[in-house]
Amino acid sequence: MLSCKEVTHLLSESQDRKLTLSEKMHLEMHLAMCKGCTNFKSQMKFLREACKRYVKAQSSVDE
Repeated sequence: MLSCKEVTHLLSESQDRKLTLSEKMHLEMHLAMCKGCTNFKSQMKFLREACKRYVKAQSSVDE
């Protein structure tokens, strides 16, 4: 099973590339049992969406 450190690394990697099937399976297995990593994943998703909204808002102001 993956460690929390490995999971956070994979979650970061998944922002830049597609994970392999094996990586996804190991990741999901860990997330099913680890509330801390599940929270980390949720926080990463929130920050990514907030950044996208900010960039979109800034581009509409510049126009």
